[in-house]
Amino acid sequence: MTHLLAFGLGYSARVLSERLDRDGWRISGTSTTASGAARIAARGWSGLCFDGAGPSQDVRATLSQATHVLLSIPPGASADPALLHHAADIENAPRLRWIGYLSTVAVYGDQKGGWVDESTPPNPMSERGRRRLDAENAWLALGAASGRPVMIFRLPGIYGPGRSAIEDLADGTARRLIKKDQVFNRIHVDDIAGALQAAIARPQPGRIYNVTDDEPAAPQDVVAFAAAVTGRQCPPDLPFETAELSPMARSFYSENKRVRNTRIKDELGFKLVHPTYREGLAAIAKGRD
Repeated sequence: MTHLLAFGLGYSARVLSERLDRDGWRISGTSTTASGAARIAARGWSGLCFDGAGPSQDVRATLSQATHVLLSIPPGASADPALLHHAADIENAPRLRWIGYLSTVAVYGDQKGGWVDESTPPNPMSERGRRRLDAENAWLALGAASGRPVMIFRLPGIYGPGRSAIEDLADGTARRLIKKDQVFNRIHVDDIAGALQAAIARPQPGRIYNVTDDEPAAPQDVVAFAAAVTGRQCPPDLPFETAELSPMARSFYSENKRVRNTRIKDELGFKLVHPTYREGLAAIAKGRD
């Protein structure tokens, strides 16, 4: 039986797991808390507690059975927790035939609105981006040394049902933050799952993929479209210079780039279901009707 172990069974990993479950896969996933592991188990999956502070015997036992591993937890200050505590278990896992690492387009840093693709040299500006790049390199090194097919997936901002500008409008937290010439790529969670399924079907050891939509867009345009498609009032413009932002939000706006996704189409044969935010938000709005 094919068996996925997801380190960090959060939003993206859950959607992939639901798809694989329907195809007859066995699913195991980690959470940092016992209550989180119990919620995973309530879905009929195997819930494992792994807080990154030390190795988990349950994770070690599951790795002896897993055929696929998805890494969806942020790296710590020193290393990726799964790599730090379970590298040897992964290298020696007898049935393992695919490893996927979910990274971020933040590894490209600021490109002043220019285009990047997977051949663009990484230049992370944030600590978050630097840690992700270090983790990417560490997983690729493990793959090269062990012969395991490791694939890297660089993601932009993730949205989908329950996590989009539509929900932000509904709860009153949406803002049209205006910064001149600022654009972001984004990706619908269903397209993350679809791209990962395509990668599982066509393993490409050592390859890196940008999993993004087709249209880098100004964030205020996304909010305006969400308002239009739901019939809600669009919030007023808020100049970036006067906005109160968290350090994390401000770090996002310090980087401006357009990310190409040609490689997932050409090499994995993947076709986006939601090529722009318009298709994605329209589908979310329809699902809320």
